[in-house]
Parts: sequence; C-alpha cells; structure tokens
Amino acid sequence: MEEKIKRLAIEAQRTEITEHYIYYKLAQNCKDTDNAKILRKIGDQEKGHYNFWKAKTGIDVGPDKKRIWMTTFLVKILGLSFVLKQMEKREGTGSKLYDTLSEFYPETKLFSEEEKSHEQQVLSMLNEERLQYVGSMVLGLNDALVELTGSLAGFTLALGSTKIISLAGLVTGISAALSMAASDYLSSKAKGDVTARKSAVYTGVAYLITVILLILPFLLLTNKLQALAITIATVVLIIYLFNYYIATAKDLDFKSRFWEMTSISLGVAAFSFVIGFLLKNALGIDV
Repeated sequence: MEEKIKRLAIEAQRTEITEHYIYYKLAQNCKDTDNAKILRKIGDQEKGHYNFWKAKTGIDVGPDKKRIWMTTFLVKILGLSFVLKQMEKREGTGSKLYDTLSEFYPETKLFSEEEKSHEQQVLSMLNEERLQYVGSMVLGLNDALVELTGSLAGFTLALGSTKIISLAGLVTGISAALSMAASDYLSSKAKGDVTARKSAVYTGVAYLITVILLILPFLLLTNKLQALAITIATVVLIIYLFNYYIATAKDLDFKSRFWEMTSISLGVAAFSFVIGFLLKNALGIDV
C-alpha cells in the first residue's frame, strides 16, 4: 500500500471506530427504543467499515476519545437532532474520502453509499421533546426580540440614564414574559392540548432569557448609546444562533428565516427609536 493511500485508509479507519463508539454511547443514553435501535444499527455499520480498513492497514487504530466525549456532551446541551445532523454533514466529507479510496478499493463504494444513507435514517428517526415545542420557543423568542428591542430603543432616547432604562426594560420584559406564558397556556388549553403547561414554560423561559440578554448591556454600561448598540448586536447574534439551530435540527431554510426575523426586529427598533425621539421633544420630558 502506498504511503499516501495508507494515511487516507488510517484516517478512514479512525473515523469509523470513533463514530462506532459515538453511536453506541448515544444509543445507551437514548430513551426512545426505536431511536436507540437505529443508532446501534448505524454504529454496527461503522464497526464493519473499521474492520475492513483494519484488514487493509494491518494495524489497530484507537478512537478519537476527545471527539467521543465532546459529541456526547453536546447532545446533552444541544439535543440529539442538532448534533447528529452536524455529524452527518461531516460524514459527507467522509463519503468524499471514500470516493477517493474507491479508486484503489472498489468495494468501498458501498461504504460511501451507506454513509450517505445515514442522513436519511437520522432524519426519519428523531423525535425530541424540545423540537416538539419549537413553535412555543419561536413565539417567546420572536416576541421578546421585537417587543423589547423596540422598547429599549425608545427608552434610550426618552429616558436619561442606563439604570432607569434597565429598570423600565426589566419591568416591561418580566411582565411581558409572564403575560406571554399565561396567554400561551390559556390558548393551548382552550384547544384541548394536554401539553399546555410545557408549552407555556417553553414560551416564558425563551422570553425571559432573551429579556436578560438584551438588558444586560444597560446594566453594565453607563453610555446608553453604546449599550443600545451592543443590544442590537446581541439581537442579531441571538437570531443567527437560534435560527441556525432550528434550521439544522428541522431541515428548514436558514437564510430566509434569519433575514426575515432580523429585518422585523431591527425595523421595529428603528421605528421605536424615532418615536422615542419625537415623543420626548413633543412632551418636553427629560428624565
């Protein structure tokens, strides 16, 4: 075996044994028996691929323990759907590696096809609670971003110090979070939804976390325009991260969702900023 080809084969061998352990660990921690079964099946395929390369290279290759730990840790934080979709994107690169190796080992074309089929298996298997309530999360997050960004922009010109703006923002934000959660609960219950409480919790928590992140710059800084600029940047970052997560986990269009949500939030903020300026001058208020 040529040295270059051997290096590629060892790379493929390490990737396969690493993903074998990852899928098996995820299966062990998976409460859904159907999901766990599919994860073990994919893990067995990875082990078979590893054994093939072991026969070719003639050496044992250990797994990437750091990647195993990191992947299982991220699943606890970000959820199974998101992490597995990210893994499948990396496996697309692995399939390209197999396309290269298939010139020397034609039988690996089957491996490439199996790698590509993993994504479809993963797409059909996942059923996570957090994704069932994504609508509630979007409701809470979007409402908080639009309403509170607009309020803080208006307060920035209408009010004087960042402390007063923070107080007004916290009162507005916390009240709105409780109101949104209560409204979501009553609406869901009226429709006969047995998960009304959980839906309300997801809505309220998403709203409250957003409130804290947006008001934080006004609590830490004394220059209100700097605080507003950081808040606006935080809004864009939250929208980007949230939509990237949802788009990846649920296979949605990221760009259109991101730009739509961003344009609405920043448009309301700009309008509120102007309203705050006009009202301050019209009423002659200087707090």
